Amino acid sequence: MTINLYVTSTQDFSGKSAVCLTFLHRFQKDGYTVGYLKPFSSAARVLSSSSVDEDARLIKETFNLAEPLEILAPVILTTQQAQRILEGDSLDYQKIVKQAAEKVGESKDVVVMEGSANFREGRIVKLSPSEAAVLLDAKVVTVIGYKDVLQVIDDILTASMRLDKNLVGVIVNNVPVSQLDYVKHKVKPYIQKQGINLMAVLPYEKTLYSITVGEIAEALEAEVICASGCENELVENLLIGAMNVETALNYFRRAINKAVIVGGDRPDMQLAAMETSTKVLILTGNVPLNPMIQARAEERGVAIILSTYDTLTTVEKVEKFFGKSRIHQAEKVLRFEELLSQNLDFPALYKAIGLSK
Repeated sequence: MTINLYVTSTQDFSGKSAVCLTFLHRFQKDGYTVGYLKPFSSAARVLSSSSVDEDARLIKETFNLAEPLEILAPVILTTQQAQRILEGDSLDYQKIVKQAAEKVGESKDVVVMEGSANFREGRIVKLSPSEAAVLLDAKVVTVIGYKDVLQVIDDILTASMRLDKNLVGVIVNNVPVSQLDYVKHKVKPYIQKQGINLMAVLPYEKTLYSITVGEIAEALEAEVICASGCENELVENLLIGAMNVETALNYFRRAINKAVIVGGDRPDMQLAAMETSTKVLILTGNVPLNPMIQARAEERGVAIILSTYDTLTTVEKVEKFFGKSRIHQAEKVLRFEELLSQNLDFPALYKAIGLSK
């Protein structure tokens, strides 16, 4: 009998996709045959006449899954599809998902199902997390991103109310180091007394909330000038070079793996930034690139992005991306797997979902 394990969350960028990836890797490592399904998606990238869910694409490629993407992500709600629903579309979306689940589950020990980002998403087609869990007879793990203690408690209790008997446990992610002991020794016992299994408390990990050089370029609608492959370099910090050059080096040395935003007319500051651990220079003001700066960047392996915006606008656009990058880089995946393996009792999880050796 195939076990369906549905992973959902209470808000965007909580770590749900990372948990799905880790579960799949761990289950395979422990000798189980695995499948994947994303019953409902509203965050697809539209390619020509078709819609592609990028999470499903990543999982398919990573695990070399045989099923086509239209089976792995059977219901993708685009703007056009929503319009058809409002006009009376009579498709049975639950039936579509049920058939996809049966196909994916053939000869599998466990199917990891990636749920919606919150408890509302998907209700328009009767595929919200609570509805999908019942439809697919799935055990549910809910991932909750930490913002503050009261939010975490409220989200856990809400998950329990919405999912009822389908909920097997929750994972609290992204907890600041200063709050770890409080969550583990105060919040967890309280939650356990409510009959809810708090399976793991994961600390904030800066690498997981970094963004790539390519994502910065995307945010600025600009091209990257660099050697091949630098688009996937991870950026953990953002600094602004707006001081005098005499104090610049000490300032730039405060952060590693960083992006430095500096005026395109300040080659002295640009050179200073490249003497430290800088991944990318973001040059503002729409100033032509100085050939000397480009040569030095190539020598140091530093990417350059030419922003057409002023410094303030550039900072605002880049900052919006931090903490909202998908976990599609190998470095992030490996680090999250390490964190979850250290903090979650997998034998206990197997027992809770009925997955036996």
